[in-house]
Amino acid sequence: MTVIGTSMSVFDLLESEVRSHCRSWPTVFDHARGSRLWSEERRRYLDFFAGAGSLNYGHGNPVLKRALLSYLERDGIVNGLDMATTAKRDFLTAFQDLVLGPRGLPYKVMFPGPTGTDAVEAALKLARKVKGREPVVSFTNAFHGMSLGSLAVTGNAFKRAGAGVPLVHGTPMPFDRYLDGRVPDFLWLERLLEDSGSGLDHPAAVIVETVQGEGGVNVAGPGWLRALADLCARHDMLLIVDDVQMGCGRTGPFFSFEDAGITPDIVTLSKSVSGYGLPMALTLFSPELDRWEPGEHNGTFRGNNAAFVTATAALHTYWADDELERRTVRLGNRVEERLSAMTREHHGLSHRGRGLVRGIEFEDPARAAAVCARAFERGLLVETSGPTGQVVKLLPPLTVRDAELDEGLDIIDRAVLATP
Repeated sequence: MTVIGTSMSVFDLLESEVRSHCRSWPTVFDHARGSRLWSEERRRYLDFFAGAGSLNYGHGNPVLKRALLSYLERDGIVNGLDMATTAKRDFLTAFQDLVLGPRGLPYKVMFPGPTGTDAVEAALKLARKVKGREPVVSFTNAFHGMSLGSLAVTGNAFKRAGAGVPLVHGTPMPFDRYLDGRVPDFLWLERLLEDSGSGLDHPAAVIVETVQGEGGVNVAGPGWLRALADLCARHDMLLIVDDVQMGCGRTGPFFSFEDAGITPDIVTLSKSVSGYGLPMALTLFSPELDRWEPGEHNGTFRGNNAAFVTATAALHTYWADDELERRTVRLGNRVEERLSAMTREHHGLSHRGRGLVRGIEFEDPARAAAVCARAFERGLLVETSGPTGQVVKLLPPLTVRDAELDEGLDIIDRAVLATP
């Protein structure tokens, strides 16, 4: 019998080469609480990664943990597929009362499967079913997931190449400020839509992120989003907002599109919707789009009742008032001030973002990677994003303490200073 130790060697021996985050953070983590993780050697790390945005309320949130443990202790149903359960009913009621109702959003709720790419696949499938057309417009540097439909509307060449088959029925267009303001917004797309000789088959939908997290923390302005919504309405295309990473309060409001004053036809949510890092995803859409036949789209793990329990607790705890939203905006402004000072002091840097998603862009991608590595050495988890990994992305839990936020920013500042 082969005996394997507890060091990193077990992962090298048994796990696929596809793993990535463990290469950036070569330690074995053991437990976590709030904005902190501890390795098995008991070293403490501050987390500005937050499970890629799936832990907006921090690790092991005590309120959510108590709700989950209580539910499991009484033998509550864990996997209910799409059966009616008390846990699902409680979540739907809370979601309507605390999120949809107060915002005047009349969405139907669909549980498409456990991950963000499941929510996107359902959104694309529904849009094509409703409109009877196949093409979908996406944007440069977009990221919508790793399954084939989602990859077809993703911009990253490395991830697209992993599909191994042609990715079709997606048409990329320039994201906000992609052309540095030299061309009026949507000039090319509108011209293609109006010209019968353009060769563009009329799209069923447009899919967009209000902030492109994986694409480099590229922020779409409110005016640009309103213009996009208007263009979709005028040309009979559904507007899909992918809020998988930027929803659940990451930019301040529960939905990242609220500040723009638009109402998308379809919205996708995942990551922090469960609140505890448990797999859960939602596809939301206007009632008139609900053309599904029973069982036409399904999945074994779309009924993760444990996630429904923690999601309900998160809604009651953080979204019964606007305290978390106001705090996220305040902390976001604090980060903005620190990054502005940092980019003035250090050559070759710029920054951007909204709320508690922020990016520091480096002229040299190798420098961005080195900053993340030095930050890890100093006890901070932070990753890069963007097409060449040129952006250091800050994604702390929304519940991060003020002192912890300052501590992380201090570490980044020192890492930049030590990485010429």
